Amino acid sequence: MPHTAHIRSHRKPRRSASSLAMRAGVAGGVLSTLAVAGASGSANAAEPVTQTLELPTLTADLAAQAAKSADATQQAAANYQLQAERDSAAAKAAKQAKADLADARHKAAAAKKKAEEAARKQAAARANRSAERTTLSASADTGSTSASTTSTGSSTATGSAAAVVSFVKAQIGKAYVSGATGPSAYDCSGLVQSAFKQVGVSLPRVSQDQSTAGTQVSLDNLQPGDILYWGSAGSAYHVAVYVGDGMFVGAQNPSTGVAEKPLSYDPPTGAVRVL
Repeated sequence: MPHTAHIRSHRKPRRSASSLAMRAGVAGGVLSTLAVAGASGSANAAEPVTQTLELPTLTADLAAQAAKSADATQQAAANYQLQAERDSAAAKAAKQAKADLADARHKAAAAKKKAEEAARKQAAARANRSAERTTLSASADTGSTSASTTSTGSSTATGSAAAVVSFVKAQIGKAYVSGATGPSAYDCSGLVQSAFKQVGVSLPRVSQDQSTAGTQVSLDNLQPGDILYWGSAGSAYHVAVYVGDGMFVGAQNPSTGVAEKPLSYDPPTGAVRVL
C-alpha cells in the first residue's frame, strides 16, 4: 500500500452533470432577472428624457408670463407719468389763473384811480372857471346886468314850471357829487332830471341829451322852468334851470354845490323849453 493511501486527496471532487446543469439553470435565471432589471432600469432611465422634452413648453409659458408682467409694469409706469404730467399742468394752470386774477385786480385798481383823478381835475377846472367868471361879473356894470335881466321874458312861474322852480330852489345848499341824482347830493344833469321828474316829465340822464330834449329858445326870451345849457346843443357839458328874474339854479361844482346864481355869473350858451 502506498504511503499516501490514507491521506485525503486535496482535489475537489468532480461535479456531476446534473449539478452543473442546475447551476447553469440558476445562473441563467439570474441573468434573466438581471436582464429584466436592466431593461426596467433602462425604461426608468428614459423617463427623465420625456420630462426634458416638456421643458420648452414650460419655458414658453414662463416667457409669456414674464412678457405680460413687463407690459403691465410698463403700462403702470406710463400711467404714473401721465398722472404726473396732468398734476403738473393743473398746478401750472392754477398758478397762471392766480397771476391773471392779480393782474386784473391791479389793472382795475389803476383804472379806478385814473378815473377818480380825471374827475378831480374836471371838478377843479370847473371851479376855476367859475371863480374867473365871478371875478368878471364883479367888475361888470350893474346897469348892464339890470338891462340883461329886463331883456328876458316872463319872470313869473306858473303851473308845472312853478313846481320845477320850487323843487330846484329847495335843493340849494346841497352837495355836488358827480353822478348823484339826490336826494342829498346832485350833479348838474341829475338835479335837472330830478326836478322835471316831479311834474311827470322824463328827461335823459346826461347834459348832452338834455340840451336837445325840448324846443330851442332864445336867451332873450327865457321863461322860468327853461333848461339852460353850456356848450353846443347835443354836446353840452353843463345844464341848469332858469328860475326867473335873471337867475338860475344849478349844481355847479364841488366847491359851490347846488346854488342860485345870476346869468352874468356864468352866461349860458343856449336854452331849451320842455314845459
